Amino acid sequence: MSAIANIAAYDGQSTPVLHTFVAESVSRSGQDTIATYKEATAGVPDYAQGRIAIKRTKLGSGVNRVSVRVELPVMESVSGVNSAGYTAAPKVAYTDTAEVVGYFHDRSLIAGRRSVRQLAINVSGSIATSVAPAVTGPVPEMFDTLISPT
Repeated sequence: MSAIANIAAYDGQSTPVLHTFVAESVSRSGQDTIATYKEATAGVPDYAQGRIAIKRTKLGSGVNRVSVRVELPVMESVSGVNSAGYTAAPKVAYTDTAEVVGYFHDRSLIAGRRSVRQLAINVSGSIATSVAPAVTGPVPEMFDTLISPT
């Protein structure tokens, strides 16, 4: 079981930038868990920080719904000042969001969950070569072993 720790990943820009998301909280309600992370970028307001949420929900049918949601807010571009010299504070213009969801029965096996997770990653990245699946970290452990960070 992973201890809740930072998540570091590169974005998809032409010059990739490393984003580090720090652990924010873990909450539990019954068998449901949510682990949240946020960037801690200096000079960026809290409401404009990138965020990740890893969630596991036990559905009434006995199926586990696991998801990872990534949100990257985009700030407005502030330009100009009014006649009094006031420049408005920047606001979030919109938030780009992606979510990956898996549905796994209690009877499913780690190997099967890992295979479908890796296949989804490879399909979404157009990867046609053999790559070793990641087996450690909060997202692989949630999807593969149904264990959430603590």
